[in-house]
This record gives sequence, C-alpha cells and structure tokens, in this order.
Amino acid sequence: MKLWQKSGDANERVSSFTVGKDREMDLMLAEADVLGSLAHTRMLETIGLLASDELELVQKELKNIHKSIVDGDFVIEDGVEDVHSQVEFMLTQSIGEAGKKIHSGRSRNDQVLVDLRIFLRSAIKGIVEDIIPLFNTLQRLSEMHKDVLMPGYTHLQIAMPSSFGLWFGAYAESLVDDMQMLLASYKICNRNPLGSAAGYGSSFPLNRTMTTDLLGFDSISYNVVYAQMGRGKSERIVAQALSSVAATLARLSMDNTMFLSQNFSFISYPEELTTGSSIMPHKKNPDVWEILRGKCNLIQGLPNQIAMMTTNLPIGYNRDLQLLKESLFPAIEQMKESIQMATFMLENVSVKGGILEDSKYDYIFSVESVNNLALSGVPFREAYKEVGLAIERGEFKPERTVEHTHEGSIGNLCNMQIAELMHDILSQFNFEKVEIAESELLS
Repeated sequence: MKLWQKSGDANERVSSFTVGKDREMDLMLAEADVLGSLAHTRMLETIGLLASDELELVQKELKNIHKSIVDGDFVIEDGVEDVHSQVEFMLTQSIGEAGKKIHSGRSRNDQVLVDLRIFLRSAIKGIVEDIIPLFNTLQRLSEMHKDVLMPGYTHLQIAMPSSFGLWFGAYAESLVDDMQMLLASYKICNRNPLGSAAGYGSSFPLNRTMTTDLLGFDSISYNVVYAQMGRGKSERIVAQALSSVAATLARLSMDNTMFLSQNFSFISYPEELTTGSSIMPHKKNPDVWEILRGKCNLIQGLPNQIAMMTTNLPIGYNRDLQLLKESLFPAIEQMKESIQMATFMLENVSVKGGILEDSKYDYIFSVESVNNLALSGVPFREAYKEVGLAIERGEFKPERTVEHTHEGSIGNLCNMQIAELMHDILSQFNFEKVEIAESELLS
C-alpha cells in the first residue's frame, strides 16, 4: 500500500518503473527523514495536531528508528515506496494511531525537500572536512620544496623557471576558490523548505520558524512555490561546487600522470602505489591518478546532466526530479573518495632535485637574462632582442639563479596568506549550529 493509495493495488509494472532505484537512494536519506519528522512533530504538538502523550510516543519511536539507521538495521521493505512511507508505517505499526498523524501539514514533496537539504548540507560538511587535509598537505609540500626548481610550461613548451613550491601551492590556492563554491552551495542548502507542503502551503497554522530553528537551518525558504522550485536548483548548485573541486583534482591528476612519466621524471611514488604491466617489467603506471582524472572528469559533467533533467520543467513538482538522486548521490561518494585518495598519494610523493641543471633547460633562463639587462638600464625590447640574437647564434650562456620576490612568486609563495583565505571561508560555514540542533533533536 502506498501513502497516496485509497483502495486497490497499483499496477506492478507501473510501480516498478516509477519507483526505479528510489528505495536504494532513499536509504541515504533515512537519517535526514527522521530528523525532519522529529522537528515537524514537535511543531505539530504546539499547534494542537498532536497531543503531548502522542508526541512523547512519536518522538521515542522516531529516535529508535534513527538508532536502527545508524546501526545499519534499517531497510525499506518490498512494497514500500520510499523512506517516508517506511518510517510512517514503522511508527504506525509500533505506536498505532499517533503514527498516522505525523504527515499532517506536509506532503512528500516538502518532506523530500527537507531531507535533501539536510542530507546535502551534511554531504558538503563531509567534503569540506576531506578537503582540509588535502589543502594542508599541498601547503606543507609547497613549503618543503619551495627552493626546488622545475620547468614551467606554456603550450607544453619549456617556458620559464618554476618550482615545486609554486606547483603544490597553486593547487592549494585552487582549493580555496573551490571552498568558496562549497560555501555558497551550503548556504543555499541550509534553508528550510518544510511547510511548503505540495508547493502551495497549508491551511494548518504551521510554525515554520520553529522547525527552522529545531533543524538548525539559517533561514526559511519563504515562498512556498519557490521552495518547491528549489528542488533541482539546489542539486545543480551543489553539483557545480563538486565540479569545481573535481576540476582542480582532474588537473592535479594530469600533472602527476605526466610528471611521473620517464620523459619528465620530475616526481616518483613508492612502487606499491603504482601498478605494473603484464608484459613490460619496467613499467610503473600512475593508475591511481588516471582513475582519479576519469572520475573527476565525469563529475565535471554533473551540473550539465542535472540541468538537462530540470530545464523548462513546468511549475510545481514533477516526478523527473526523483532521478536527480541517481546522478548526485553516487557523485558525492566518488568526490569524497577522490579527495581522500589524492591526499593519500601526495603524502607519499617524492620530488626530483637539480632538474634545471640539464642543458636542455638552458633557454628557460632567457627571460631572467632579459630582465637582468632591463634592470641594468637597457630598454626591455632591446634586451629581449639582444638575448634572442645570442640564442640564435648559439652564444647564450644562462645564469642559473632565480630571484623572484613579488607576492606569489618563487621566492615569496604567500602560503600563509593563502591559509588565511581558507580559514576565513571555513569560519563562515558554522557547522556547529547544525550539530547542536541535530544533537538536541535526538537527545
């Protein structure tokens, strides 16, 4: 029996097609669903839709269900359409009539909306917590290897001196911008849609401010129609934040793959972190970084996939939105796994010193020579021409010293300032507010 059924059975083929993988995906929303119901039922008691003794029964059993979820014992039974139905059926089975009242003043539409917001803000928190060790590792490597020079490239041609300090530090700062994207998505997710019901509000005197406070949301999604329009939009914004992180990791993966090859040989990893060939005994393949690159490139396509599923949907709820879980939820898990693996690999990286001593990198110091002439008073264009002619005649003799002092350069990485930028963004998440609210609901 479905929550929406009045009598008779739904066609099994229709049920199977429309439910799809929703039960499987909904297991990931189970904790959030119980939290939403704990808050909603406390509010119902204050407006007279639950008696105090009924509330006590409901709250106790919801907490029992939450424990079963945490312990891994919760299942959505065959024939039950979704997590909302399962929780309500379990309540009704355990405590009787009081369990049938918990749906008053809400629809599965706003119920799944609040579940998704709670789930997504938790997922963002987990990703943020995974990024912090990666950021710290990159900053540590940047400081450790700040004096180790490497070639810089443009058009994949040898260009100017760079350093491992710059290389590692660049990806650390890239994560700062990614974190800003995650913060924006967190703020959008951390607004309460509960009380919008099917998208047009309720004739019950719901106290939406109360449920907002109980669930630790920053504010209400006020307009009930827009609260429903937020389904799909919030997922797309989260996907865009994931895509930003994925772009950083995909590019980092490409660099590692390239620099590990014998043609570059700038870095190395312990043999046990690489793979071999079935016929070529000399091979040390960067399979981890290649898989990371592939996973992250797929995640970069996620915002477009969600956009294609939600573009030009008519006003109100549409069942297409259910499919978003199948794209977004696995991507979140893959994102977390990718961040953690990148951190693990970098904790074991070794860098090669003395790379630029090879004569093939002589011309990489040509810009330094031009700049030194300009500093001595020669007009820049004349200095450029003089060094260029020396290269053409085969007379160029590089001075293998690099003196860069401006902010963000080889000699002045500004890692401390980058760390301060990251700290400022992290302080704005205010995860503690949500943690306290959820802990009090479950206490």
